[in-house]
Amino acid sequence: MESIYRMENIPIALSHKARREAIKNGYRSGLEHTLSLYLKEHKCNFSYESIKIEWEDLSYRTYTPDFILDNGIIIETKGRFIASDRRKHLAIQKQHPKIDIRFVFTNSRVKLYKGSKTTYAQWCIKNKFRYYDRIIPEDWLKEKGKNKHPTFIKFVGKKVRR
Repeated sequence: MESIYRMENIPIALSHKARREAIKNGYRSGLEHTLSLYLKEHKCNFSYESIKIEWEDLSYRTYTPDFILDNGIIIETKGRFIASDRRKHLAIQKQHPKIDIRFVFTNSRVKLYKGSKTTYAQWCIKNKFRYYDRIIPEDWLKEKGKNKHPTFIKFVGKKVRR
């Protein structure tokens, strides 16, 4: 069954058909495809998965953000926000404090896990991440700034050989 929400004349379809359409257009999810259409409609320049950020967990890993706006804001779209993603974003925020990563959730009122009292939105507020539901707000698009991100952002801490 397909459910459609309309926000500013952009349909957001939550179905297998939407995911297939997104993959056909080079995106990994229906939400990413919908956001790209939204950005194109608002004539906002962006790049999709064009940079990599190195970060340290027990080993050195790279993270590829979903969208990089022309003003330097990094947008990460999330339908499900699992524990490993939360841990990754906290580590990236700690290791690269100057990078502005913001989330766009399908629904920020969803609980972190079954039985949790904390929602995605509450987690973002607690950890000082900005977030929004389903679209990128226009004030984010109009913020001043330049995209000065290189295509690869190295881990700047002291590397430990493991």
